[in-house]
Amino acid sequence: MFAVLKTGGKQYKVQSGDMLRVEKLAADAGETVQFNDVLMLGGDTPTVGAPFVEGAAVQAEVVDQIKGEKVIHFVKRRRKHSSKRTKGHRQKLTLVKVTDILASGADKSGVKAAVGAGSVAAVADAPNAKAAPKKEAKAEAPAATDGADDLKKLSGVGPALEKKLHEAGVTTFAQVAAWTDEDVAAMDEKLSFKGRIEREGWIEQAKELAKG
Repeated sequence: MFAVLKTGGKQYKVQSGDMLRVEKLAADAGETVQFNDVLMLGGDTPTVGAPFVEGAAVQAEVVDQIKGEKVIHFVKRRRKHSSKRTKGHRQKLTLVKVTDILASGADKSGVKAAVGAGSVAAVADAPNAKAAPKKEAKAEAPAATDGADDLKKLSGVGPALEKKLHEAGVTTFAQVAAWTDEDVAAMDEKLSFKGRIEREGWIEQAKELAKG
């Protein structure tokens, strides 16, 4: 039996016993985590989710927290900018070993959900949190923006993008100003606009706006 799971914006086909490198998880070596976003179960009777298979999950043991291979990022600006910059980046990853594939009953397993780590990662939800009524989620959303800065002052940020930033837990210029290269890479992937943060100069703008 195999499963296709989704984590860190990527999909993986796994079987029991497989070793897997995924985007960094908030878990220590030796812990058991559970991936609840299962897109498909394969075997004698394949099941395809819409988009996820209800009640299915993949459990895995965290082997180690590691770093990926170094990636060289080279930027060359033309015309009036006329500058070049080279920098390296090593993505933080988590090495896990798949221990079990559950076709049902994932919400009753009691195993910790596998969630991403880092300052821009979402807070872990319980396995059965998906069943929460949508109306309740919408009612709580305004509270997350209390005391928030007007992120639309950042270049290229409109109402829709500001809403996505709020959903990611980013509500102030101070948060943006404190982003590291790893935070930028994670947010690029989360919001699906790689390179935009750097091109628009959000961090520099946020530093100035945070001063008041």
